[in-house]
Formats: sequence, structure tokens, C-alpha cells
Amino acid sequence: MILDLATRRHDMDFGVEMTPQGARFRLWAPSCERVALCLEEQKHEPVLSMDPVGDGWFELIVPSAGPGTRYRFEVNEGLRVPDPASRYNPDDVHGASEVVDPTAFQWQDVAWRGRPWEQAVVYELHVGTFSPEGTYAGVMDRLDYLVELGVTAIELMPVADFPGTRNWGYDGVLPFAPDSSYGRPEDLKALIQAAHAKGLMVLLDVVYNHFGPEGNYLYVYAKQLFTERHHTPWGAAINYDGPGSRPVRDFFINNALYWLQEYHFDGLRLDAVHAIADDSQQHILTELAVRVHASIAATEPGRHVHLILENDANQARFLGSAQYIAQWNDDIHHALHVLATGESDGYYADYADAPFKHLGRCLAEGFAYQNDASAFRDGEMRGESSAHLPPQTFVAFLQCHDQVGNRAFGDRITDIAKPEAVRAAAAVFLLAPNIPMLFMGEEFGAATPFQFFCDFGDELRDAVTQGRRREFGKFARFADPETQATIPDPNLPQTFFSSKLDWASLSNPSHAEWLSYYRALLKLRQAAIVPHLYGTQGGAAQYEVLTPTGLRVTWRLGDGATLQLLANFSDESIKTNTPTGKTVFATHPTEPQGELSPWSVLWTIKTN
Repeated sequence: MILDLATRRHDMDFGVEMTPQGARFRLWAPSCERVALCLEEQKHEPVLSMDPVGDGWFELIVPSAGPGTRYRFEVNEGLRVPDPASRYNPDDVHGASEVVDPTAFQWQDVAWRGRPWEQAVVYELHVGTFSPEGTYAGVMDRLDYLVELGVTAIELMPVADFPGTRNWGYDGVLPFAPDSSYGRPEDLKALIQAAHAKGLMVLLDVVYNHFGPEGNYLYVYAKQLFTERHHTPWGAAINYDGPGSRPVRDFFINNALYWLQEYHFDGLRLDAVHAIADDSQQHILTELAVRVHASIAATEPGRHVHLILENDANQARFLGSAQYIAQWNDDIHHALHVLATGESDGYYADYADAPFKHLGRCLAEGFAYQNDASAFRDGEMRGESSAHLPPQTFVAFLQCHDQVGNRAFGDRITDIAKPEAVRAAAAVFLLAPNIPMLFMGEEFGAATPFQFFCDFGDELRDAVTQGRRREFGKFARFADPETQATIPDPNLPQTFFSSKLDWASLSNPSHAEWLSYYRALLKLRQAAIVPHLYGTQGGAAQYEVLTPTGLRVTWRLGDGATLQLLANFSDESIKTNTPTGKTVFATHPTEPQGELSPWSVLWTIKTN
């Protein structure tokens, strides 16, 4: 079936669907004997008994219900809960859901088919702190800025409905409902449509490894959705492989298809999939990818849709164009961070022994850890061989929400490393054949932090604050309780507001200089690197550590061109052979031949 591209709608068994007979309400509640529907906008709020239709499903068609109708389900003889597949919850996660007719939005971007992955330059942003308004409309107002920067894809941190008005998004409990603090569903669709009109892809971060701690009622009426057979950092795991798991798997696969088809997102980034436990013959990640690619091919032939992973386990088995086209490469971030800052706390200890070796292996082969022992993990073997994968399979970055926001004060790389080190690191990851990603504000050296913030209810508020401070208490710097108390309270509104980007700072010459530097690098990338990337294979790169602080990496690109990087991350000059080919970029264009100045990066290319 070909999708109607002007009135995009993803049909599914969950939630509410508009039919010729009226609104059809469906709920999977295998832990309940009876379920009722409460229509909250009609007189006396009628409670309508729903029909059991087998396998834990309850259904009811209501001719009088339609778009705008507010409703909840009554389970366990009186508890009223929102729809877990709600398309919109205007009064937050504890309130009533609203019936939405997705075909009411008239799409004008029917000719859009996305962009090939090798063209991607990703810009990760948090909707609530990216603009002063903190809305989808606020993001839309700055699309021209992103185009001028050289970005080709924006990635939204999760927007699924979370408790309160301030959250990173990883505590969502209504996976199908865009959070109302950012705007209505049609506002999100308008943002995506506007981005497409400017040639920008839009990616969405989704969370399929857990539900947030507040507003999750599924454990009351659908206990089979969770299992004690596996555990995650958040408690009992989602049941992807035990009895009753088929509806669970379908729920999340439909969620992926919903965002891609009904909202026209160009791709999804699946958060922390190493925390997904599944012993099924076909892992949920594989089934999801297979069904997504098959559905898109059947309904929208020729459309580019990109699935991306975050996977601390470095499992190359899931990567490749038939499954997941790319993975966030934490290894490359950690190596660059150690080189730029000298930090070696926590997981950075795994890279501090030979950071250039780790960086070189990342650039040439993908992961730094490919079934290698991790000292940080007490000698546990980590990773799988990745050298056979193309460099575009790995997303490279110097900052992201995790690596900034999980620091005690949310400080950015420009706060903890000298400018020449940051410039050198940026010149490496922005011009490498990997897919580069920026974190909002990085391109102008934002002085504002990005801190951890949330807006939980009273029961969780203090526990989250104290838990975060205890977590940092493991570090010598924060061993003293008085020092711990200086860590920003995640629940205070000021912690959120201080994380908003300060766009007025662009009038400051130092910030304008950073922006000019990033723009120039990305312009070079599009002109000199991207045209050669298509068809680049794995196993076509080599790296050599010249000195403890010097590195050479050489790639054979898709059209036969040879790309070479020379880098020196130290305060001393080093000697090296002068590369052949045309200079693409040099941090020190006038340095003597055969020499790399301190904090020097040189890119050359030799074409056929």
C-alpha cells in the first residue's frame, strides 16, 4: 500500500483510530478483567464499558467521539489513566489524552525523499533550551541559521511526553505523544515540513529501553510489558522475549513507524540499546529494522530513512545499511576529549594510556574497543570487530548532551580545554569521513552550560537531587558534602533556564570567531570531502602513531581519492614526511614542510 503523502497517517492497533463508524478506542490491558472508557468532555463524564476482544485487548467504537475529545481509561475498578498510545496529552502525563486526527494536517513536502547518509552533518538540540521560546516554533525560526552553518540534519532529543515541563526527554512515559510544553502535534509537523523545505533532514531520539519513573501506569494494567528475568539500571526490563511479548514488540515497532510515517521524520536514533535485554531468536533491534525498512520500501519507494544506534557495547553485528546505518561512536569522543583536556577520570581512563592510538583506530576502523579488555569495566571485554564497516557508519562528535550534561556543572569543552586544542579536535572530526555531529551552541563556543534538569513531582524530586549528588560523591573533587551541595539541583527552574542558549552572545567577537571557524570547516567538508564519500568501503584505511602526540590516517574513498590526516596534539612541534596531494585544510598553513606545529591539523587529498 502506498502512503497518502498529503495526509500522512500510520494505522495501528494501539490507541485511537478514526473510522467511518466513529472513534475506535483500543487498550492492551492483560492484567485487567474489565476496562472502561471515560469521555471527559461530555456531560456527566460517562464511563463506557469496553468490550474484551481476546489476548488482553479491549475495544470500543464511539460514534460521538472525534478530534479534540478528551478521554482516559478506567482500570482496576477506579484508577483512570491516559492512553499509552496517546497522540497528545495536553495536561501532562497524569491528565486526559486527546483524540487527534493525523489526516487534518496537510503536508506540502510530498516530493521530499530525504538525503543520502554520507551527506549528513548532524546538529543535536534540545527543543526546550535551543531557543528563548523553548518550542518547536522556536526551532523553526532558526532553520536558516542552521543551513548557513552547514548542517544537513537536525536531531531532536526525545520529545515523548515526560512529567512536568522541564526534562531532557529520557524520562518519557507516553511514547506516541509529543510533549505539550513544546507545542501541539501540528507544530512539530510544521517544524519538520519547514526543515524539509530548506533541505534539512530531521532525526528523532527515541527511548525503547525503559519508561520514566513518573506517570508510567502500564505496570498496573499491563504487567506483562515488564519482566524480572532481566534488569536494567531503571529496574525490571521491558519484556521483549518472554510470554506475552508479541504486543510489547509491536508497540515499539509501531512507535518507530509512527514517527517515520505520520510525522515524516527522516530517521531515528535509538537510545542506549545496550540496556535492551532480549534473548529471542530475532533480537528486537533486528526485527524493528527489518520491519521499518520493509514498510518504507513498500509505502514510499525511494525514500531515505536512517536508523542510528547508541550502543555502549560496541556491537557491530547490528550495523550496516540493511539494519542500522550508523552508531554514535563514544570511543572517538573519549579519545578526542582526553587529547584536548588531559582528563583521565572515569571512563576516560580507558583512553588515557594511548589516546592517539585509540583515535587512530576509531578513524580507520570504527571502534577503539573491538573485543578488547576495558580497565574501567574491571577487565571486561568490550566491543566487536568493526574494521569491515565504512567510516560513515560511525558518528563522530566532540560534544553531545551526555558528555556535557553529565558533568557536575554541565560545562562545555571550551570551559575545560584551551582554544587551540578545541580547534584542532574540531578540525579532525568535522573533516573526517565519519559523520560529524555538533551539539547545540558548540559552533559558537557557547558560554552557557547544559545541565541535567527535570521537573518531577514531590515523591521523586528530592530523591533525584540527592541521588545525583551522591553519584558525583564518588569523585575526589566532590567527596566533601559541602562541595556536593554546590552541584545544581536538577529540579530547580533556574537549572533549566541557565541551560538555554544565549543567542545574544553571537555579538561577542570571540563567539563570532568560533562560529566563523565552524562554518568554514563545514563548507570545506561539503566541497572537498562529501563528493568523494559515496561508495567508501570498510577496510580501506590505515593509521600510524608517529609520536605519542602525532598521528597519520589515510583513507581510500569511494571514487578512488586518497584522503590523509596529519595531526599533532601537543605543545611541541614534530617532524613528519610531507604528504602529497592538494591541501584541503591546515591549521598552520605557513608551517615549514616536514613539520607539524603545536596543535596542528593538516588535511590533504589526492584525486584520480
